[in-house]
Amino acid sequence: MKKVFLLSILLAVSLLLQAQEQDRRDKENLVQFSGVVVTSDSITPVPFVHILISGTRWGTIADYYGYFSFVAHKNDTILFSAVGRKRGKFVIPDTISGNRYSLIHVMDEDTIMLPQTVIYPWPSKEAFKEVFLTFDVPDDDYERARKNTAPEKIREIAGKMPNTGRINFAHDMAVVQQKLYYNGQLQPMSILNPLAWAKFIKAWRDGEFKRKKPHLKDE
Repeated sequence: MKKVFLLSILLAVSLLLQAQEQDRRDKENLVQFSGVVVTSDSITPVPFVHILISGTRWGTIADYYGYFSFVAHKNDTILFSAVGRKRGKFVIPDTISGNRYSLIHVMDEDTIMLPQTVIYPWPSKEAFKEVFLTFDVPDDDYERARKNTAPEKIREIAGKMPNTGRINFAHDMAVVQQKLYYNGQLQPMSILNPLAWAKFIKAWRDGEFKRKKPHLKDE
């Protein structure tokens, strides 16, 4: 019984010593791995590169300037990946004497050629023909200007124009200013003035131009 107990103690001590030795070796193999990722053509930083230790979930992401720094072990394989760049890897040397290691990692551009894809909005030629024949072509600038200056359009705008004191005052002030502008010279005709036309059409619709019958007084 005592022999078994002694063997258990010796085994536990041996395992403890091995664990301490392994822990010491692991601490000696720890490296502060830092560096920057650049492009191969213009040596400009590659931002937000994913950096991962192979076989583990440990890693980091480079910043906007391509800089990174994290703790790794000697002889670790470091994987680099970024959108639009070819994947790369680097093995940290196990012959370095210190606990720091710096690296400038170069990544090449990765061009992916995709097959041509043509997308049609119609499922068949018959559907395209029907849509093409019934398609409503929008008006150009000239056609819109012609429609906006048509007499029917002007009458419609004049009918919707509110007859408020503010608008009347602004119109009267515009008339006075126009007279002052042409003071001492012949004033041009305002037959093309849209405000004058609007005022005329509104007065005509209100019946202001109807001939009034004379009022006869009873004798």
